[in-house]
Amino acid sequence: MIYLDYAANAPADPAVLELFCETERRYCGNPNSRHPAGLEAGKAMEKAAEGIAALMGAEPGEVIFTSGATEANNLAILGMAGARRKTGKHIITTPLEHASVSASLRCLQKQGWEIDQLSILPDGTPDREELRRLLRRDTAMVAVCTVDSELGTIEPVDEIRTILKEYPDCRLHVDATQAVGRIPVSFDGIDTMSFAPHKFGGLNGSGVLLKRKFLTLEPILHGGDSTTVWRSGTPALALAASAECALRLALDKRQERYDSVKKMHDTLRAALSRYDCVRINSPENSVPHILNLSVRDVKGTVFQRKLAERGVCVSVKSACSSDGAPSAAVLAVSGDARNALSSWRISLSHLTTPEEIDAFLNIFDSIIQPVQA
Repeated sequence: MIYLDYAANAPADPAVLELFCETERRYCGNPNSRHPAGLEAGKAMEKAAEGIAALMGAEPGEVIFTSGATEANNLAILGMAGARRKTGKHIITTPLEHASVSASLRCLQKQGWEIDQLSILPDGTPDREELRRLLRRDTAMVAVCTVDSELGTIEPVDEIRTILKEYPDCRLHVDATQAVGRIPVSFDGIDTMSFAPHKFGGLNGSGVLLKRKFLTLEPILHGGDSTTVWRSGTPALALAASAECALRLALDKRQERYDSVKKMHDTLRAALSRYDCVRINSPENSVPHILNLSVRDVKGTVFQRKLAERGVCVSVKSACSSDGAPSAAVLAVSGDARNALSSWRISLSHLTTPEEIDAFLNIFDSIIQPVQA
């Protein structure tokens, strides 16, 4: 099997798994409990939050542990909207967002919120001039990603943050799920930021939302106080400790891993660009971890199945998107619905080997020959 879908899920790092098991064995108490076992677990929970906060430029009280980036995005968007519904019901976003963001916004739209989507420029980034035109005094939120999950485009979060300085009542939510652990990420000047450790060696079922301490959210889970008033439920200590461990390892080795992925990405892009029927959809300013392409007149789902038959794992759109519709991100960049239907995604990791890239290219060539004939 050749696994080329690391943007959907990455294997857990052995050190992360070891820490998870060790934590589960060591701490039997509920971190919310006031007895000695609970207090000991509570201190370990605080340590995990402190570690993540230090690594991300936040404060320990600004770390909310969730079940994944999907919950983190829902809590940020629905929570901020619920707390601010009386001050403004206008939100600006992009067509590049993950399904957990776009679906949350559609939910709000049904409740009467006004949602504007920015146009996407040829380089895959949202139109900042249009953002300036769309911003209003009653704009409650702007929701954008740091790296688009389908194209890998690095979005201009710093520019957007600067623009929003003129609108102090507008909150900025950033989905950094495809960025954390891969490229430098800053929480500076951002109100809420989501990410999921399972993208960089952590465990599934674990997510993080960073939330500025002055910001109020309306909880989407109810049932009493926990490690934070914004999310109820028994804290998953072992997952929290594992998240901190995975983040630390990913950041410590980020540049080394990036350089490895970049070499394989460049090999792939150069080789695939030689085919006349292949269109590379990922702009040049994309992260090397993601390469989106289309084979002319072949649906992405069809090509995905052909690769799967040869033991190659790739994605059509993001793993959480619904089938049967063209990629919104590719459509926004290319303006070509047929091309968007033909698109699919390769995503790499430092775990990918040059031998796997060579094998994939050989398999790709054997599939593409009948298409080109």
